[in-house]
Amino acid sequence: METNKETIDALNTLLQGEYMGVESFNLFISKIEDNRLKERLKSIQDKHRENIKILSNYILDLGGKPDEKIGIKGKMGEVMLNMELGSEIDSSEIIKKAIEGEIKGIGKTEEILRGRLDRKSKDVAEKIMDRDRKAIDELKKLL
Repeated sequence: METNKETIDALNTLLQGEYMGVESFNLFISKIEDNRLKERLKSIQDKHRENIKILSNYILDLGGKPDEKIGIKGKMGEVMLNMELGSEIDSSEIIKKAIEGEIKGIGKTEEILRGRLDRKSKDVAEKIMDRDRKAIDELKKLL
């Protein structure tokens, strides 16, 4: 049972990161004026929302409870990001910040994958990480 709790805790950490991704993209989208670029960012944000659904359902299937709060660490990150972006920032800087956030998310996922997860949980985490890597590729094309 302890292994299951460890797995659920690790997956909830990953889930919180996906929620932070959605919140970050809310901020990025609010700072962009170009409608085409907004739509591209919304599309990437939707992938984070899909990741949330995948993780939440899997955690429930394991008998756990998805943690739907980003917590104090997430809130502090959001405040810091808002300060870094400021009131006047160009689109390329926003995209660079989005890429930076995706890279941090992948790093956290890799850290989780080094932990003691069962094969199915690793598969779920790897699927999320692959989607985040594709998001980076999409963002780089916008630069």
